[in-house]
Amino acid sequence: MNFNLSEWALKNKGLVLYFMILLGLIGIVSYSKLSQSEDPPFTFKVMVIQTYWPGASAKEVSLQVTDRIEKELMTTGQYDRIMAYSRPGESMVTFVAKDSLASKDVADVWYNVRKKVGDIRHELPQGVQGPFFNDEFGDTFGNIYVLKGKDFDYATLKEYADRLQLQLQRVKDVAKVELIGLQDQKIWIEISNTKAIQLGVPVMAIQQALQQQNATTQSGFFETGSDRIQVRVSGALNSVEELRQMPLLVNGKTIQLGDVAEVYRGFSDPAQPRMRFMGENGIGIAVSMRKGGDILALGKHLEQEFAHLQKTLPLGMELQKVSDQPVAVKRSINEFMKVLAEAVIIVLLVSFFSLGFRTGLVVAFSIPLVLAMTFAGMQLFDVGLHKISLGALILALGLLVDDAIIAIEMMAIKMEQGYSRLQAAGHAWRTTAFPMLTGTLITAAGFLPIATAASSTGEYTRSIFQVVTIAFLVSWLAAVLFVPYLGDKLLPDFNKDLIQKAPWYQRLWARLRKQPEPAPIVHHAGEHYDPYETRFYQGFRRWVDACVTYRKTVIAATVGIFILSILMFKLVPQQFFPPSNRAEILIDLKLEEGASLKATEAAVKKVEAFLSKQEGIDNYVAYVGIGSPRFYLPLDQQLPQSSFAQFVVLASSLEDRNEIRKSLSDQIRRLLPEVRTRVSLLENGPPVGYPLQFRVSGEDLGLVREWAQKVAATVSENPNTTNVHLDWGEPSKVIKLQIDQDRARQLGVSSSELANVLNSSILGAGIDQYREKRELIEIRLRGAQAERVEVASLASLAVPTATGRSVPLAQLAKIEYGFEEGLIWHRNRLPTITVRADIRSKLQPATVVNELKEPLEKIRSELPNGYLLQVGGTVEESARGQNSVNAGMPLFLAVVMTLLMIQLKSFSRAFIVFLTAPLGIIGVVLFLLIFNKPFGFVAMLGTIALSGMIMRNSLILIDQIEQDIQAGESQWDAIINATVRRCRPIVLTALAAVLAMIPLSRSIFFGPMAVAIMGGLIVATLLTLFFLPALYAQWFKVKKSLNSV
Repeated sequence: MNFNLSEWALKNKGLVLYFMILLGLIGIVSYSKLSQSEDPPFTFKVMVIQTYWPGASAKEVSLQVTDRIEKELMTTGQYDRIMAYSRPGESMVTFVAKDSLASKDVADVWYNVRKKVGDIRHELPQGVQGPFFNDEFGDTFGNIYVLKGKDFDYATLKEYADRLQLQLQRVKDVAKVELIGLQDQKIWIEISNTKAIQLGVPVMAIQQALQQQNATTQSGFFETGSDRIQVRVSGALNSVEELRQMPLLVNGKTIQLGDVAEVYRGFSDPAQPRMRFMGENGIGIAVSMRKGGDILALGKHLEQEFAHLQKTLPLGMELQKVSDQPVAVKRSINEFMKVLAEAVIIVLLVSFFSLGFRTGLVVAFSIPLVLAMTFAGMQLFDVGLHKISLGALILALGLLVDDAIIAIEMMAIKMEQGYSRLQAAGHAWRTTAFPMLTGTLITAAGFLPIATAASSTGEYTRSIFQVVTIAFLVSWLAAVLFVPYLGDKLLPDFNKDLIQKAPWYQRLWARLRKQPEPAPIVHHAGEHYDPYETRFYQGFRRWVDACVTYRKTVIAATVGIFILSILMFKLVPQQFFPPSNRAEILIDLKLEEGASLKATEAAVKKVEAFLSKQEGIDNYVAYVGIGSPRFYLPLDQQLPQSSFAQFVVLASSLEDRNEIRKSLSDQIRRLLPEVRTRVSLLENGPPVGYPLQFRVSGEDLGLVREWAQKVAATVSENPNTTNVHLDWGEPSKVIKLQIDQDRARQLGVSSSELANVLNSSILGAGIDQYREKRELIEIRLRGAQAERVEVASLASLAVPTATGRSVPLAQLAKIEYGFEEGLIWHRNRLPTITVRADIRSKLQPATVVNELKEPLEKIRSELPNGYLLQVGGTVEESARGQNSVNAGMPLFLAVVMTLLMIQLKSFSRAFIVFLTAPLGIIGVVLFLLIFNKPFGFVAMLGTIALSGMIMRNSLILIDQIEQDIQAGESQWDAIINATVRRCRPIVLTALAAVLAMIPLSRSIFFGPMAVAIMGGLIVATLLTLFFLPALYAQWFKVKKSLNSV
């Protein structure tokens, strides 16, 4: 290719300058327009199908409803797993779509699920309500507020919450505003069962009278010559008092409803799941951001609206902040920007120290230019700023100056050797541009497995590939187009007599030791100066010569160390994703299955009283009967159940968070010994839940429980586990009425009528609706307090018969007390119990699972045929992510090999470069062990990418050797001279990359990746300079010629 882009740049300086300014401005504008969020966009491939069958037991629901839906869903073939639970009267099936499914295809799967379940609707038992579908699980409610007021009831609070909801919906970038912890209003008519029978007031009479009076019925209209006049009939209820005064015709007499029943306005009883903030009931207002919005801009708008709304509330009512994602994101972005600035300063210092001030200045100017072009690329490909893309930017920073360093170093050397600016730039293009491009593409290809990973984990980390590839490609463009221009303007002119002082740090060192300054080097015009004749390069040349001479020893030693590092890799702790650096702590409370919401609320109040005395806590919020809404994208959301409550405790700082977590865990366990408690931090990456999970599945529920208990006992024996439990299996209390069917027939009472009488008396029956403004309030009729609360009063409940008389329930039925399954979990249609546990020590889940491998294998071998024992939790999710990345490895290898063959045009030379790729493992293992960092998913991505970085340096060196051989040097001299000449750019680029990683190594999320790359790159650089020449010489059987240096 004869076209020389670097020479063209120097011949068209005005145009190049214009492009530099233009791209810089585009970059600044693009940066201001990038969407900012805490986590990358992420698709939750989950759909929930809920069905209700009032009156059925958990077992009946499981067999008649849940199993039918599961069976039909399995025919879609698009599921990763189908999990379902059955409770008395309720079935909930969770369809988790294949992890490998692309986000754009998820909507089609949801359509297919709806269609399939709709097709079997007629096969479900009579009386079933639903199925109802919900696939909106990805909404993150980053801003949560609570409206509370001691002197206000839920009705008043809701009225104000509705107004606030409407006003918040109008704020720019807001997508959804949802109210949490609402209690539906009810109008209760309470009448004693016995009293109603004595007075001869049948329930039907009340219902009939109410419906006839309160109905909205058309009365017609008059059509006159000039107008249409509507006719309206009174009777509709306007207040609770009117309901009390409603007349009833009983035995020919008219009485008022208030005379025989207590009528009052109240709320759902039993209560609905509620939200409590700092020990008080309140209504939560959760705000989510529209897709592609800017969370910081939204935060600013909400802050202004929040201040305004607080002023509109009546005295005694407060609107308070519970969760503020923009603040967390701002802190996170500021932290990353600080790290980015530190990395930039480090790279600049490396450039100034090693290249000299003027040459370093060229690299310094190229950094903002490359960053600006990268931001423009991110805007173009719709990659926003979040913790993954920001980490990728810092990761790329150490590497994106590589091309600039290589290009300017070559140009400076050639100018020192007497070339003109134009010739030096042209020579840099001819010798380094294409090896650099191939090397850049190989480094980018190192991140290719992330781009092709078809999994949630791959989707979560994909922007690493996008950002790094954009940065690398624009850095190459800058190196061949803009760096020659900057070099032309900034490099000294070596064609004049030039007195070059010794580097400033050498002069400073001499002064500190009170010694004379090193003599300056005088370059005379036209003199050919060889910078490779210094003492350092002569010493380095001897080392390389020795390595090539004793090449077999060098190769054997390297291979030995490599094998040792592979064996030592087992000592490195394994991890999936590290915990988040958010200040929130989660506290889960789980009472026994079947516990009432009142019991759960009592436990919550105990924890609230305890938390109110703790220091280092900004606030705490409790969700009773339900888990927290998704205020943080990777939150492991909990299903609604009356026996469950979740606290979100906001610590004052990260340091406080870790201390509070440790103390809370033990203290809450002592405070509530009868409740299963768990104190955990927020996760990074796809939600997992408990780190240790072992699933036991099989057809017979009794056997599954028996084996699950054996597994739990085995897990408990491990000293590193704590909080070991089964996720379900406790029976619930039940009262069974064995009806004497003969006697019931004689009295004209059916099982269905008896069930209705009991339901109406205990829970209440909906008989009509009361209309008030926008509200529709249900009117429910139920028994008196004593009949509803005291189980003993059940026997004396009066049951109306066909003759109009009543008999006590005890005469119709035998009352038995017992237990039944309160909850049944299925996984892919098999009853499944999961043994879950936390880790007591600092060990990683994979390590503990390995410790448990043998005893669990023993249990697995004893399991009956068709019964399964599977590992779940962190280890399963990690393996899924790992497998999706591994699937992209063949493509990575094919792309790299193709690029090497195009550049080197020799299978042997391409293979030599390829062989150096895995040697980075030596440094990775060494550094992870020294700094005690776990090898997680992110570190694995770093290690794969590292192989690309190593091959890049090897490629540039091999290409230089080939160029020297073609220029007429002997093979031996070409190997030594090329290595000496490439030493400085290889060491400098590695040094820039390694030192730029130091600020990133402090990050909880990217720390292990940074440490792995630092270690791998340091060792790989040494191997490139000493092992690669030896390998090349051995491969091509190079012999030392007589006239070799």
